[in-house]
Amino acid sequence: MVALEPVEYRIGEQTFTGLLADGTGGAPGICRPGVVVAHEGPGITEHTRRCTVALGELGYVAFAADLYGEPDLPMERAKELVRGFREDRTALRVRANAALEVLLAYDGVDADRMAAIGFCFGGMAVLELARGGADVKAVVGFHADLTTARVDDAENIRGKVLVCLGADDPIVDAKQRDGFAEEMTAAKVDWQMQVYGGVGHSFTNRDIDAYGFPGFAYNASAERRSWRAMRAFFDEVIGSVG
Repeated sequence: MVALEPVEYRIGEQTFTGLLADGTGGAPGICRPGVVVAHEGPGITEHTRRCTVALGELGYVAFAADLYGEPDLPMERAKELVRGFREDRTALRVRANAALEVLLAYDGVDADRMAAIGFCFGGMAVLELARGGADVKAVVGFHADLTTARVDDAENIRGKVLVCLGADDPIVDAKQRDGFAEEMTAAKVDWQMQVYGGVGHSFTNRDIDAYGFPGFAYNASAERRSWRAMRAFFDEVIGSVG
């Protein structure tokens, strides 16, 4: 099993701690695609750790971004931060870009084959990273918030985009999906969307049911399908690591 290595970094005066999973095994001279992993609203949880480790075991160099810089924060504080970032997308882009820069500085990373994935709030973060013009070749949002304050910024997207969503998601509804489709199409982005019938929000997180949020539920089938979709997308866009 690939280990997770804590990595501290700073944005201004604030310290952040991400988690690195090195799929190269530390072998010198090997460069692999890098993947930024952006967490859900509660922060870096076991779900984030599992996904980051899984990417490392596939051979990628994965870095779980710390978008908050506040460890072990209570749920109400996490919700407050998410609300703030929905209002201030520039600040969110700064934090996502900082994590990307940390990953780019790692010796085992191929800077020409960078990707970013995110879940729910983290999906919003990686989509904003792309809208800000970051050089990421592949962006994947799982049950991601698709909204943005600056629709025209989709023209800055330099890579390809995949979003995987539940048809019964109470947060990301059909109107939001349609708006995203219009945004991506107008900007001539190479994009795809997978929608899973009978599936709600946070379907990739096997721990989500414990929170008791209405419309939030783990779905093993949708999790497997979306992960396979991501792997095929990565193979196409940033190349196989096998």
